[in-house]
Amino acid sequence: MTVKLIAVDMDGTFLNDTKEYDRERFTGLYGKMKAAGIKFVVASGNQYHQLKSYYGDIQDEISYVAENGAFVVDGGEEVSSVSIPKAHVEVVTGEIAKHDKLETIVCGKESAYVLDYVTDEYFEMIRKFYRRLRRVESFDDIDDQVLKFALSCPAEDTDGLKGFLGDILGDYVTPASSGHGSIDLIVPGHHKASGIKALQERWNIKDSETMAFGDGGNDLEMLAHVEYSFAMENAPNDVKYAAKYTAPHNNMSGVLETIDQYFKKEGPFR
Repeated sequence: MTVKLIAVDMDGTFLNDTKEYDRERFTGLYGKMKAAGIKFVVASGNQYHQLKSYYGDIQDEISYVAENGAFVVDGGEEVSSVSIPKAHVEVVTGEIAKHDKLETIVCGKESAYVLDYVTDEYFEMIRKFYRRLRRVESFDDIDDQVLKFALSCPAEDTDGLKGFLGDILGDYVTPASSGHGSIDLIVPGHHKASGIKALQERWNIKDSETMAFGDGGNDLEMLAHVEYSFAMENAPNDVKYAAKYTAPHNNMSGVLETIDQYFKKEGPFR
C-alpha cells in the first residue's frame, strides 16, 4: 500500500485529553512524511486560527479542513469556503434562541461570535477552543463570512437535540455532533469528507492513497470516504463500525503510533 495523504481529527484523536500531543515524536514523523511526499491534513470542527496554533513553525505549510469542512486551506491559501447568507443566519439563530438548553456560537472566517449576555465563565471556557472570539450585542451585527454554527448543550441531550434540530432546520443546515456535548450546524454537503475530496482533487490523490483518523460523529463521512480509515480506541461504537481499523487510544498517542507502524510496515501495514 502507498499512502499520499494523512488526515487527522484533533480533539479526542490527535490530541490527548489535556489538549496536547507528543511534539518531538510528531516532528520526527512529519519529517518522514515530507520525505515520502505524504500530505498532512488537519480535519477538525475547530476554528482555523485555533488549529494553526498547535503547529508552530509548520503551521503555514500544512493543510486544514477546518470548521467541519466549511473552510479548506492548503499551505496558507484558501481552497474553498462556504458562505451562509445573512437571511439564513437570522433564521437559524432565531430558532435556536427559543431553546434554553442551547448556547450559540456563530463561526466566521475572521472570528467566532457570542452574544454579550453570556457569562464570563462561559466566555472563558469556550475561549479555550477559539483563538479568535468576540462578543456582539446581536448576531445581526456580525460583519464576517459565516461558515457554520456551533452549539453547546448538555452532553446527555446531544443525540436528541441533534435529531430535533435536523427536523426544524434541515432546509438550511445539517447537524453534526462531535460527541462532547456540542453540535455543529453545517451547510448540507460540506463536511470533512468534502474538504478532503477538494484537497485530493487539488493534489491528484486517490481515495485508495488516503488515511484518516477520527473519534466522533463528525468524522463518519471522512472515515467512510477514505480507504485506510482508523477509529480511535476511545471512539464510540458507531464510529468504530464506520472505520476499517482501530488505532490506539488518543491518550496513548494512537495517531502517531499508527503512522509509525506505517513507516515500519507493522500492525495493519504488514
